[in-house]
Amino acid sequence: MFEGLKKKLGGITQKLGKSVESASVTTEVEADVPLLEAPAVPDAPEPVGVPETEAAVPTPASVPSSMVGTAVSLPAEKPGGTDAKKSGFFGKLKTLVVEREFVLSEKDIDETLFELQMVLLESDVAFPVAEAITDHMKKELVGTHRKIRESPEEVVTNALKHAIEEVLGDGFDLVAYIKAHDKPVKILFTGVNGTGKTTSVAKIAYYLRSQGLSVVVGAGDTFRAGAIEQIRVHCDRLGIKLIAHQEGADPSAVLYDTVEYAKAHNIDVVLADSAGRFHNRVNLMNQLEKIKRVMKPDLVFYVDEAVAGNDAVIRAEEFEKTVSTNGVILTKVDMDPKGGAAISIAYTIGKPLVFLGVGQEYSDMKPFTPALIIDEIFGDEE
Repeated sequence: MFEGLKKKLGGITQKLGKSVESASVTTEVEADVPLLEAPAVPDAPEPVGVPETEAAVPTPASVPSSMVGTAVSLPAEKPGGTDAKKSGFFGKLKTLVVEREFVLSEKDIDETLFELQMVLLESDVAFPVAEAITDHMKKELVGTHRKIRESPEEVVTNALKHAIEEVLGDGFDLVAYIKAHDKPVKILFTGVNGTGKTTSVAKIAYYLRSQGLSVVVGAGDTFRAGAIEQIRVHCDRLGIKLIAHQEGADPSAVLYDTVEYAKAHNIDVVLADSAGRFHNRVNLMNQLEKIKRVMKPDLVFYVDEAVAGNDAVIRAEEFEKTVSTNGVILTKVDMDPKGGAAISIAYTIGKPLVFLGVGQEYSDMKPFTPALIIDEIFGDEE
């Protein structure tokens, strides 16, 4: 994922790292460095086998046989005893430690940050998001004295990671939400045609069941030919109950029955599929409003595909103006070489990313965390 963006950002961080390098200064500071204590020395043996005028004590087991019978003179202890010797000899050494620090001006990095903004825009990152990323980096890098405890390129890479994390947001812990709310928790999936919404419902049903939650699915897409059969196949494979009416039925009635079934059978979660629609299709948007009134969903998730790039961001923004949503699910993230939609969409509409679809298997719907994207962009090449 995001191979193109990853390569381009690598070049930018190298260039910014050179700016940090050229703006850095080396200083020497005095520091206390503690010396290691000397290993413990065994006490000298007492005289053995000496005249009565000398003190005679039993020979310690540790004394070599060659020393037995030898008189040993011990030096008189100086005032202050052992502690005085330790503090006098095993103290702290004053040394000079080399430190590097830098202070950047806007002039030092403006040109490179402009290049970064262009790279982000070419990768389908929305303009307000590209601007927010470069502004965040400018705040982190410019104007203050900072110690360099890593390479200049690492300093820049960390600043860029922080900037991207800022626009990505923290995500949304769906399992925690479900466990904290009255059951059944009702989730409505909506979005435009052909973005993988129905398959996403099945994948999230699989995920929630793997977390120990019971699930029922409502076949609320009664408009698209074959949609009911598609979701039925998924539910049969997963062993999940499906509530469905005939094609062309009122989706509000289907989803009402799904909620009633969940209540009667103590099901934790209702997942409601719905027909794909565009924000400017008045009849379908009115239908969606009716579904919401009847079903009373706790959460509405907008589904779109990452490969649509900036179009997905624009659609999400327009959809949000018409229908208030609680989060975003992006499909086909594994097929997107740019990454613009994944980076932009949450920041643009002000709603969290919830799941990322990263493959064809049921297990390939991953709960979003910033690390999922950060690791893809900045991880080591395989």
